[in-house]
Amino acid sequence: MSDAQAIPEPFDYATAFSRTIGWMTSAEQPKLRSKRVAIAGLGGVGGAHLLTLTRLGIESFNLADLDRFGIENLNRQAGAFRSTMGRPKVDVVSRMARDINPDLDINKFPDGVTFDNMEQFLSGVDLYVDGLDFFVLDIRAKLFAMCAERGIPAITAAPLGMGAAVLAFLPGQMTFEEYFRLEGQPMNEQLLRFMVGLAPAVLHQSYLVDPSAVDLVNHRGPSTPMACEICAGIAGTQALKILLGRGKVYAAPHGLHFDAYRNKLVHTWRPGGNSNPLQRLLLSVARRRFMRR
Repeated sequence: MSDAQAIPEPFDYATAFSRTIGWMTSAEQPKLRSKRVAIAGLGGVGGAHLLTLTRLGIESFNLADLDRFGIENLNRQAGAFRSTMGRPKVDVVSRMARDINPDLDINKFPDGVTFDNMEQFLSGVDLYVDGLDFFVLDIRAKLFAMCAERGIPAITAAPLGMGAAVLAFLPGQMTFEEYFRLEGQPMNEQLLRFMVGLAPAVLHQSYLVDPSAVDLVNHRGPSTPMACEICAGIAGTQALKILLGRGKVYAAPHGLHFDAYRNKLVHTWRPGGNSNPLQRLLLSVARRRFMRR
C-alpha cells in the first residue's frame, strides 16, 4: 500500500502529545487541553500561532478572519500554498489544525471580529492571542480593552525584520491603551505609536536595506517568514506560562524583543508606555522618517 493510500492510525491525545512531557508534567497537559484560546487574524502570525498552540495540546479555539489567501501571502503565512489561493483563511488553517488534532473544538468567525460579535468571540476564553493585521487598530484596541474588562490575559507578537517583539497585557496591570496612547489621535499617528510602542529597542531598523518599503501612510510594509515563526514560538511559550500559571511573564510596560539577525535579545521597559520620554523621542524620529507622503 502506498503512503497516499495508507490508513492513518487512530488519534490518541495522550500519545500525540507525549513528547511534550518533561517540559511540562503529565498533570499539566490535561490543563492545557481544557483551555480555550481566541486568535483574531489567521495570516502571517495568526496561522502559525494556531498550529503551534495546537501542537502544544490546546484543544479549543475561537478563530476569526474575513480574508482569503492570495499570492502575496506565500512568503510568510502558514496556510498559504498554491492549492489554497482564494480560499478563506479561517477554513484553511482550521483544516490544518484538525489534521494535527481531529478532536479540536473550533468556533469560527468567518466575518472576522466586529464590534457586534466581539463579546461572542471572547466568550469562555482563557487567553487572547493577537494575529490581526498591523493596520487594524480600531478592532484591536477594542478587543484588548474588552480583555482587560473581563480579566482575560492577552498577547501581541509583532513580526519585525527577522525577529519578534512581544507584549503581554495581564489582568489588573497596564492596559493596551495606557501603554500605546492611541485614543483621540489621527490614524497615521496611531499607526506610528503602535509601531514604536511594539518595539522600543528598535533592533530591526539597522538592517532595513530599503526604508521606502515601510509605508505607513499607504498601509504597506515588508515581512519575512522567519519573523512569523519566531513570533509563534515566543507567544506560544508565553501562552504556556500564562495558562499553567508558572514561569515569569513580563507584562506591559515590560516587553521582549528578540532579533535573530542581530543575535540579540532585549528586555524592554517603558514606564508610561508611549508617554515615556524615551518613547516620545523615538516617536519624533519615526515621524520624520516614516510619515512622509
